[in-house]
Amino acid sequence: MTHSQQTLAAPAAASPAQAALRETQQRYAQLPLVYACSGCSSAAQLANQLALRLDHQGLAEMSCIAGVASDVKPLVRTARSGRPILALDGCALHCVRHALARQEVRPRVHVDFSRHAVAKDLHRLPSAQECEATWHSVVLPALETLLQDGGPAAQPA
Repeated sequence: MTHSQQTLAAPAAASPAQAALRETQQRYAQLPLVYACSGCSSAAQLANQLALRLDHQGLAEMSCIAGVASDVKPLVRTARSGRPILALDGCALHCVRHALARQEVRPRVHVDFSRHAVAKDLHRLPSAQECEATWHSVVLPALETLLQDGGPAAQPA
């Protein structure tokens, strides 16, 4: 049997690892989405780090805002799926909110870290203390608002 014939052959039963991956994907598909700024400032990287933390702790599924902004179809479909969205912008430029609006999506909860006294410094990463303080004072309350809000999920911009 050639390699291409092997590829086309009926798939074998799912391995335990494949089954676990499928289960994880199904669980994440039920979570709210989080999009974050990931620019070059400390505030942008703080937004990115905290979105990753939400994802890694299974509290939200992080998706790619660059893909949404650049019209990558599967990522736009995810943004338009109707799942509740938390948008984390590092500064008042609101790149995440604007990228979503470009696809006619409005997040249920939008956070601008500059309104929470988060410094926007170039050439510096956020400190562990900044991450922890912003996690507890900004991100977790925003997630709680997102989960309690009975309004529509992703709305037209």
